Amino acid sequence: MRQISDKRLRACLFRTRLQEAMKTANSNQTLLSAQVGVDRSTISQLLKDKGARLPNAHLVGGCAEALGVSSDWLLGLSDKPENAEDLVATSLSMTQAKRALVDDTIFGWYQEADGYKIRYVPAMLPDMLKTRAVLNWEYEKHLGRSSDQAIAASEERLNWMRQSQSDYEICIALHEIESFAAGTGYYAGLSAEIRAAQIDHWTALSETLYPRLRLYLFCARHLYSAPITIFGPLLAALYMGSNYLVFRDSIRVSAITDHFDNLLRQADITTRDLPSFLSVLKSQIKD
Repeated sequence: MRQISDKRLRACLFRTRLQEAMKTANSNQTLLSAQVGVDRSTISQLLKDKGARLPNAHLVGGCAEALGVSSDWLLGLSDKPENAEDLVATSLSMTQAKRALVDDTIFGWYQEADGYKIRYVPAMLPDMLKTRAVLNWEYEKHLGRSSDQAIAASEERLNWMRQSQSDYEICIALHEIESFAAGTGYYAGLSAEIRAAQIDHWTALSETLYPRLRLYLFCARHLYSAPITIFGPLLAALYMGSNYLVFRDSIRVSAITDHFDNLLRQADITTRDLPSFLSVLKSQIKD
């Protein structure tokens, strides 16, 4: 009896959703029957039948395609009426990534996720933790005369993020910090004075903003991570250089969050160890 009851409920839900989809699509029995390639009486029977029988897969699929919904939704197997193509477009997107201090897209995501935990693996060292001197050295050639304005605007937005209701967990590749302290690679030419001041700045932030800001260092020889930002349960953005690959579906956001949590578990330097580690790095800086 339970099985019969379930079939009747599903058949009833199918009729209800078919009517709803037809209304939303401004369709009717005549138009739908022509689109699906069946007699009008077939569509009429679907809407009027009070039994437990469901139409065959070909007919359900035809109705779903004509009305712009998913077959699963018509059959009560999904709560989302969008078809597969629309669901993918909604859950996965690409947006342009600007090489600039002020990125309205990123800032909008921070605002959207205000109150949620923000998890971040930067491509290099995060702008929000840099001193003005480092920002100016890094962006002056790129931004030209507007560098001061861009840095001021960036500082204003970064201050907003620091004062927001979100907690921040940032996991940085260990070699990036070491390269900065040594003034090698990307940071070649950056003066010892600026590097030492930057390390002092990191130390102060790690102590004064704890526990709302937690910094971890992981060894890229043991683990790898692409640059990612996870905005609570809302979305995860993968940085590709010229674009962000953005996921909004819960399954992928959860998987990327698990990846980040694994970085934390295996971090070589934890947030509590960071100040002493930075102190050693600063002592090794040479003019």
